[in-house]
Amino acid sequence: MRNDVQLIRTLFRNEIIGERDNPCALIINQIELQIEEFELNNFRILTEIDKQIELKLFDLSINRYSEGCLYILFGNNHCFLPTKHSWTMMNKLWPLIVRRSYSKKISIERLIQDLKKQIEKQFVTIALIDNTNQTSEHAAIALWRPLEPNEIEIGIKIREKRHQTNIQSYNHLIDTLCSLLNDETSTWGQKKMAMSFLCLLLQKHVSIPSSCIETCLNFLIHDNIELRKHAVKAIAAFCRLQKLPRIYVEKSLDEILKFNDQLQPGDRDDNLWITYNNYKLPELQTEWEETCFLDKRHHGYYQWRKLIKYPINKRERYNSDRMPKHVSIIFDRFLDKNFIVKLTKVIIFDEREIEFNKLRFLMYKGLFRNFGMAFVNNFIEQLYLLIREKIQEKYEGSHRAASEIIAGIIRGSKYWTLEMLDELWQKLTPFLTEVSNNLNQESYLHWGSCFRYCLNDTDPRRMCRPINFIYKLIDQHSTAYTFNEASRWYLVQSLRVLQWRIPSIWCSIHEYAKELLDHSSKWIRERIAVILAMSFGLDLKLFDGKSARHPNTDQFSERMRERLRQAIDIYESKPLVNISGSSVELDVEARQALNLIETGKIILFKNQLFSLDII
Repeated sequence: MRNDVQLIRTLFRNEIIGERDNPCALIINQIELQIEEFELNNFRILTEIDKQIELKLFDLSINRYSEGCLYILFGNNHCFLPTKHSWTMMNKLWPLIVRRSYSKKISIERLIQDLKKQIEKQFVTIALIDNTNQTSEHAAIALWRPLEPNEIEIGIKIREKRHQTNIQSYNHLIDTLCSLLNDETSTWGQKKMAMSFLCLLLQKHVSIPSSCIETCLNFLIHDNIELRKHAVKAIAAFCRLQKLPRIYVEKSLDEILKFNDQLQPGDRDDNLWITYNNYKLPELQTEWEETCFLDKRHHGYYQWRKLIKYPINKRERYNSDRMPKHVSIIFDRFLDKNFIVKLTKVIIFDEREIEFNKLRFLMYKGLFRNFGMAFVNNFIEQLYLLIREKIQEKYEGSHRAASEIIAGIIRGSKYWTLEMLDELWQKLTPFLTEVSNNLNQESYLHWGSCFRYCLNDTDPRRMCRPINFIYKLIDQHSTAYTFNEASRWYLVQSLRVLQWRIPSIWCSIHEYAKELLDHSSKWIRERIAVILAMSFGLDLKLFDGKSARHPNTDQFSERMRERLRQAIDIYESKPLVNISGSSVELDVEARQALNLIETGKIILFKNQLFSLDII
């Protein structure tokens, strides 16, 4: 039933209008689950006979074989001991499971691995500190009765004691797992399990021990791929936990919009201001900070919320003068050039990593969000070495690593000042230009993912610099070979994540792309067809609404129909190949006509796909 409840809650979530009330039946199911969990964790109705039977069965199960203990830990569908809501029990069980993870007996080894998977699947972060507010206290009084002052004092003492016990158990558990990770006698399998458990335990209510952060930083450059993967996940989590809070502003719709009498979905006068409509950056930092940026794509497309809450375009960052100890550990390590060199070297040789790694992107994003420009020079120096790698075995891995770092830098700079962004893009523009001029079959996919990740769920006005760079790629004619030009068109496809919020860009791309429909290169024609289909996917026929800012499908269809008719006439009237004596010549006009016909088929197919994936 728990899975059904989670599924139904997901289905009823509505990002457009925000939180909404759950159906009555769903609320009843949630209450049933809470009551069942409360009974399992708090009621222990056992007679003396029950107690004796259980103790004897327990003695028999562990008498000769440790395998029986593992089966007891598994419990049943209602009670799985390793994830029971008890920090004291977890503090005792988890280190023992890690120590026992190595066994020569295959059945025990299999059970331990199943136990690990079950913990990873079922574990939900348990609160270390349980606080109540006045609303919950009033609800408790209404359900039961008012408490006497002495009862409240006793309850507060019990709660404080429980909090202290929980925090002690939590810190001891993390310290024990870290000691197992640093123990040279521990096998790699035991370290993998300890690292996996450690990642599950991280939470913001209690500061993470410095030893834990140092251990994870050391494992970023470990020889084992799995351990490095867990370390990346942990550092990304640390950066997220350490990020400084944003300052939110809440305004009514009337304060932001001068007119709002239109309720139809699609393109309207009142949502033009959040699109990239030949946007120009403000000259003053105060104007930049006060601009209302709305990152989510659904804002304003269907309707507006009555109250709009958004963060101001300013965020505090750590600096060397004001930095807690647990933050300075990460800062000092990434400030070390040798550490960055080692990190990039081990990432290149991740044999299993053939695609853009989202976890590493999140780690880099967190670093540049928290520390600003502190690491940029160190990384830029290493980035140039990565993209200029000549050894074939390292080439693709180098570009993958570089694309992940660049995506993290761009996305992490979202709240930087105008001065910082200008300085950053003075460094990034020549670097990305060199990358785009040397795109090939092994690298273009990674750089496409780079721009897609750094632009996703962002206000296009805030990301005008990377958008302008991508847009200018279509004006650059390749001097090397056609695959490079096709690869640059693939980078343009990454603008798809911005959907309806860059209409002027889509129109400009459309005008340029439609002239290349009969290009001699099949690679370029295929990319052009995909780009055009994307732009047409935004030309929607909406109920009581309109989509008027994007390329018009009907107008293009009329022009395309006429061009195809001419192409068919040319193709039927002229032979594709002219044979004259011993020479064989390809008729250019007939070849272009055939190219146009092939591209038209691709556009028709792609347009049907992309029209289903908008909003």
